Amino acid sequence: MTGTETFSNIDPRLLIVAGAAFAIFFLVLTVATAGTRSRALSRRLKTIGGRERAGTVAVGAGGKRASGPIEFMRQILNRFDLMRADKVRAIAMFLAGAGWRSKSATVLYLFAKLTLPLALGAASATLFYWVAPLLVKGNLRLPLVIFVVLIASQLPDILVRRVAEARRERIRLALPDALDLMVICAEAGLSLDATIERVAKEIEGPAPDLAEEFHLLSLELRYVGDRRLGFDNMARRIDLPAIQALSATLVQTERFGTPIAQSLRVLATEQRNNRMMKAEEKAAKLPATMTIPMILFILPAVFVVLLGPAILNIMDAVKNM
Repeated sequence: MTGTETFSNIDPRLLIVAGAAFAIFFLVLTVATAGTRSRALSRRLKTIGGRERAGTVAVGAGGKRASGPIEFMRQILNRFDLMRADKVRAIAMFLAGAGWRSKSATVLYLFAKLTLPLALGAASATLFYWVAPLLVKGNLRLPLVIFVVLIASQLPDILVRRVAEARRERIRLALPDALDLMVICAEAGLSLDATIERVAKEIEGPAPDLAEEFHLLSLELRYVGDRRLGFDNMARRIDLPAIQALSATLVQTERFGTPIAQSLRVLATEQRNNRMMKAEEKAAKLPATMTIPMILFILPAVFVVLLGPAILNIMDAVKNM
């Protein structure tokens, strides 16, 4: 039997399963590597003070790049021309909102965008056409596979947006307390740079996300020529009205020499009032939000407890008649 005949006898569904297993293997590597790289970046931001950021590819003594999963993913992305500079910059800013700033985070994101639709599409096709063909009717299999592929292509974006939204909410809640600490430091006579560094150290435990942003802002103010660029970068990364107001206040202080303590005190009071207003707004929405759960889950149980004995007594009386 020739090699061509042997290949023609292979079931195409086995090829689908092999492709799905291959893609899922690299997705597992993607998830496993993401957490390690993010933690390494956070540690180095606190210690290096301007040296090369985490996530860059290690260079050995011979000058060659070290091999590894990230470098292998990068080579695959380069083959598909997915690592263009303009696209990488936009994705890096998008991932920075979720707190993922390493260069490897961009590679992981693009690789997930490339392989996740293939993996889930192959897995769904294997399920519907081979493993459980009776699960879905024949004319619905292909549209369902296409739907799974479309959903899988959006999963990385959905994940990043959810993480970024949760991170912005944590920063919003911690900002008033950080502003109060900045007021105390400014009134104690510290400069703006020293104030930011001190506050970043103090809030590192209760608010690590905001502390990380302040650490990065401190590094940018120290090493970037245009200090206004550092404030603008922080406002773009976090994308919160409160952070944008803080950035504008600090820029105004740098440009016109206005008293920073008074400006920060007003801003802290405003943000604390906004936080209280949002809490009151959520409390006001609670009765309307609880209406459907009460109708579906609570009222039936109340009716059973109240009307159950009466119904049983009526049934017994009807039987004895």
